[in-house]
Amino acid sequence: GKEVVVANAIIAILTIGGQQLFSFFTFSCPCHIGQNLTYGLAFLGVPALILLIVGYALNNQTWRLVTGKRSPLEEETTPNRLLQCKLICFVLCSITGRALVAPVTWLAVTLINGSYYVCAMSEYVSVHYYGADPNVTASERRRILAAFPCSQLVPPELTQARDEVILLLRYQSQVAGWLLIAVVVITVFLSYCLASCFSPLSFLHFRYWSNYVHNEQELFDEATDQHSRLYAMQHVRKFFGFVPGSENVREIRIPSLREWQAISGLAFLKRVDEEHYDYSLLHDWALKEAANGKYLKIDEDP
Repeated sequence: GKEVVVANAIIAILTIGGQQLFSFFTFSCPCHIGQNLTYGLAFLGVPALILLIVGYALNNQTWRLVTGKRSPLEEETTPNRLLQCKLICFVLCSITGRALVAPVTWLAVTLINGSYYVCAMSEYVSVHYYGADPNVTASERRRILAAFPCSQLVPPELTQARDEVILLLRYQSQVAGWLLIAVVVITVFLSYCLASCFSPLSFLHFRYWSNYVHNEQELFDEATDQHSRLYAMQHVRKFFGFVPGSENVREIRIPSLREWQAISGLAFLKRVDEEHYDYSLLHDWALKEAANGKYLKIDEDP
């Protein structure tokens, strides 16, 4: 939908801005044989990998897919294993598509910029130098090439050769960047075409379904917030004797030291029976303990 397109555009713009700032403040090619490749590829690949992982982590569908899969109830509620596998594959593809927006943008922008690629590949360029000694050894040639990204380390007689090497590497990097963009755009377009072709819904019906799912999720979130608040309110009232925001509170309950200890500390989700769980220590206390204890009268005029 439109929200997905807008979200992807925002992610791409933020990635481009972050890449420019990242390059400006942190990237400095070592210009040393054996180190350029590792340094350049690290700046190309590691941020892309981190962005991919973050993309997976920030997608709610990821957690919906993995949460509770080891629960015994999951086996009972998924009788059709083939259909379940197809659904999982579809959701994984959807999640991966969203997660790839930032890393692909990073790779495309860095390749078009060319600095990382120039640093990584300079020592592997196969060229003859203008004004260079033709008898220079292969290791010495690689050492000289490795210094090319740093203009201050290049002798004046090799300036022309350095400029040609940098131009060649920038050309290769930018072509690779635009090819990556073209492949991604074509892949996304064909994916949407295939999804539309195999959709069981007509165009307008699909738009209705998309709106329904969006509205259902919003209403469900609102109901979840209100339901959980009302449910928690019952347990808070039992513990303190009143509900926050209540008017004309006549008395409050003074919890005992044992009760404070019972609701404090850490606890996992606790199963009460085959159908229900205790969500917290206060929840557990409220279901088990009687609401007796010490009460304190409150004056009407504070």
